[in-house]
Amino acid sequence: MQDASTGKGPLGPEADQAFQPLTSTAMTGQVRIARLSYHARNGSQKYLTMPFERMLLRYWQHRLPGSQRIEQWGLPRKAMIETLGDALILHVDPRQLIRIIGWPPRSECAFNAFIWDGDWDLKREDLRIGDRYRFISDIDEHRQHLEKTERYQRYLDDLRRGKPARFRQLGIRLDSPELIKRYLQVYLRFLDSMAAHGFDADKGKDELGVAVSREGRLIKINKGLHRLAMAQRIGLPTVPVRVQWVHRDWWANVTDGARGAEALARVKAALPLCVPETEAGPNDTEQPAILGEDFWPIPRGIASQPSDTEDRNAL
Repeated sequence: MQDASTGKGPLGPEADQAFQPLTSTAMTGQVRIARLSYHARNGSQKYLTMPFERMLLRYWQHRLPGSQRIEQWGLPRKAMIETLGDALILHVDPRQLIRIIGWPPRSECAFNAFIWDGDWDLKREDLRIGDRYRFISDIDEHRQHLEKTERYQRYLDDLRRGKPARFRQLGIRLDSPELIKRYLQVYLRFLDSMAAHGFDADKGKDELGVAVSREGRLIKINKGLHRLAMAQRIGLPTVPVRVQWVHRDWWANVTDGARGAEALARVKAALPLCVPETEAGPNDTEQPAILGEDFWPIPRGIASQPSDTEDRNAL
């Protein structure tokens, strides 16, 4: 039986409107905290962080005395992303983008830097056997009986223990079996919408973020993983990804001592040559998964339709 308060609570910051019918008034306090945190963070970035980063980047671009230290530190990430703009957006086959990095230790990298040192790119996990792809595949395969999915059973166990799953960023508390099922159905609708209409880059709070390894390979980071899993499941030919940071060795090889505008121009020219990393890393702690050629399901929906190029070749 549905709680009378369901669908009447506030929606969390950046949450998709599809989750509104599942919101709970019991989450009002937590959502308010999430919204305050969201607006405070955005305000800080807009009025403090970004002006300071832009100033540092201009200082480096004009090659002023001491500006080399800014590059040695790693260059301000958000200002670099703003400056490089769409040059950071690459289009890749989602079924090739199968490696994700773990979060590097703070001793190796400054998280607000664009250029990262260290061996963070040498340890890579396989997204094909990761939690997100397993989740999307599970609800797709059991779409008529979602109660058979691993995620449903996990949330049901939480509920039986008196600790229903809560999502402060959504404003949702899964406090009934029916609500758990409806929550999973939202992801099914996202999946079916992508199959019918393709990848919508404006949908979702996070872009598909990637990093460039020392070898110029694209490795996934923890942004947009659910949507990537959906694109992989459907078999979309390409998805847009945005580079969030690069390895210092790659930067050094590409820029070859250049600084300022010349360095940025060389980076822009080299980015389209970057392709997804498909191999396991030398520092991986687990044996690589051996998956057959039939691991991926047959492309469906819009992904199964011939491209414009194929149509022209058929004429």
